[in-house]
Amino acid sequence: VQLQASGGGLVQAGGSLRLSCAASGRTISSYGMGWFRQSPGNEREFVAAVSWSGGTTRYANSVKGRFTISRDNAKNTVYLQMNSLKPEDTAVYYCATPRSPWTMPLLGRDDYWGQGTQVTVSS
Repeated sequence: VQLQASGGGLVQAGGSLRLSCAASGRTISSYGMGWFRQSPGNEREFVAAVSWSGGTTRYANSVKGRFTISRDNAKNTVYLQMNSLKPEDTAVYYCATPRSPWTMPLLGRDDYWGQGTQVTVSS
């Protein structure tokens, strides 16, 4: 399984970005998908996750109301729409998916991870 994240970049505070994560090697329709991020000097942290059907979403408190995770199973892709960006959102963003179906991605477990895409928010 390979996950290819894209869409990162440099944006001013208050701006928006849309990240994409395209999966290959299997169809994602039976697997939860998620986004995580890591900034310099900090541990990787959870951002958002979406269930296999898209019916359940979870968000970190720090992004709730500003970020929206969604998925298109037909395109084997998951998205993260990020609005009202803040300088503290600056990080490398990673997408992840579990090895087992019908579960959500989880930090610390041997899930599949993408290579990350850099998001930089200037003040």
